[in-house]
Amino acid sequence: QVQLVESGGGLAQAGGSLRLSCAASGRTFSSYAMAWFRQAPGKEREFVAAITWSGLLRDYADSVKGRFTISRDKNTVYLQMNNLQPEDPAVYYCAAGTYYGSGPKGYDYWGQGTQVTVSS
Repeated sequence: QVQLVESGGGLAQAGGSLRLSCAASGRTFSSYAMAWFRQAPGKEREFVAAITWSGLLRDYADSVKGRFTISRDKNTVYLQMNNLQPEDPAVYYCAAGTYYGSGPKGYDYWGQGTQVTVSS
């Protein structure tokens, strides 16, 4: 059974940092891209960042470019979030799939999400 388990969410001050992790298990994820999405209350799930299996390609939403960094080590993907802003609070979801891109429907597996809160 495939599992994606996120960790690292919590409370940070505006301008502060958090690092999210997502550990994938249950199959071999070679050739799978991994990504982060987020969903704030009352809003649709939105793309944050994606990375290919090799790590050579990375893509970011415009709203997080220069502040967030996605990386991976085999079946674990990380999201380093720096300079957190009031618009960043949301539930952050990890996703994996053979698709690499910003559309949530392209990903086959999803984690349960981890809450990120930013205090001003």
